[in-house]
Amino acid sequence: MPKMKTRRSAAKRFKFTATKKIKRAQAFKGHLLGHKTAKRKRQLRRHALVHPTDYERVRKMLPYA
Repeated sequence: MPKMKTRRSAAKRFKFTATKKIKRAQAFKGHLLGHKTAKRKRQLRRHALVHPTDYERVRKMLPYA
């Protein structure tokens, strides 16, 4: 059976923690930042975890991670 391919777009967006949870970047930080408060932009810098309902979908995109 041939090797499975990793979705390269997903590989660039997600990282795994030591306990195999999946980290992701926050959305809404790309543009239109003028009207957002400094607090909101600062909090968007932090990483978040992928929600449990999406975990399996992301996991399938990264078969060897």
